[in-house]
Amino acid sequence: MTMAHKTLTISEEAYDALARVKGKDESFTKVILRLAKRRSSGDLLDYVRSVGPNEELASAIEKVLEKRKSIQLRAAGR
Repeated sequence: MTMAHKTLTISEEAYDALARVKGKDESFTKVILRLAKRRSSGDLLDYVRSVGPNEELASAIEKVLEKRKSIQLRAAGR
């Protein structure tokens, strides 16, 4: 199967942003597909906004945030 190719024109800023997140052995095509897939799957904030007010969810999030405040990380090698 032959893959069709398209030429895109992007700004230097967009190119630099893609280059920063591109893995050493990753093509720009793979970077774009990876980023598009991650974005299309949505994120937690999108989900929370979509379900509307939910006291149970809000309470659970508050508990997690409070617990995170009490966690202390230790430096490596200690």
